[in-house]
Amino acid sequence: MSSGPSAPTSSSPAAATVAVRQEASASSSLPSSSSSSNGLAKETQDQSANTSGIPTAPFITDVEEFLGGPDEPVASTLRKFQETVSKYKFMEVNTAQRKTVLEQKIPDIRDTLRMVEFLKLRKDDPNPVDTTFELNDTLYARATLENVETVNLWLGANVMLTYPIEEAITLLSAKLSGAEKSLQGAKADLEFLRDQITTMEVNTARVHNWDVKRRREKRLQDAKEAAVEKGQGR
Repeated sequence: MSSGPSAPTSSSPAAATVAVRQEASASSSLPSSSSSSNGLAKETQDQSANTSGIPTAPFITDVEEFLGGPDEPVASTLRKFQETVSKYKFMEVNTAQRKTVLEQKIPDIRDTLRMVEFLKLRKDDPNPVDTTFELNDTLYARATLENVETVNLWLGANVMLTYPIEEAITLLSAKLSGAEKSLQGAKADLEFLRDQITTMEVNTARVHNWDVKRRREKRLQDAKEAAVEKGQGR
């Protein structure tokens, strides 16, 4: 092996190959929460939504007005509340999975971009460069790279394409920017979803407590009326 400057560690499967699995390909394998978001939005069309289209849960200030009267049953309302909470939680799980995938993929894309940029800087240097590339999770090998004009990028689904170095940098930069933006969106969605779950759980408690109070007052009223009728009958 000839000597030369040391390059950044590469996770490439071959000496002149730089591999990256794009974030879009990785996240596409996750179950989508869009169907749940759309279904929830249809049930709450009069409500606002966040930038991802997740509807805002209403906060019930007047339970009696919300139900439509003092004698309205609460069972169907409580059931709908539980269904809504379940949909929010389903979206929360999917969003958390998407966030985890992005947090794993962003460093890979960033490292690959750094390696390609290094190859660009070395393109006009006649001296070869020593590098380390990954063969397995815990196995690395040393190699010597001559000047390269192209790199091979994994696009996912066992697809690898060859790109000129400039195009590879443009592609990786766009993917990195998009992944970072998606990660910020996922974090915001998670915080938003947790707030909506809390709101719906508070609504459920308020309706339940209102119903308990209503039934207690009704029992007291029935007992009072029975006592009056009993006194009149004597």
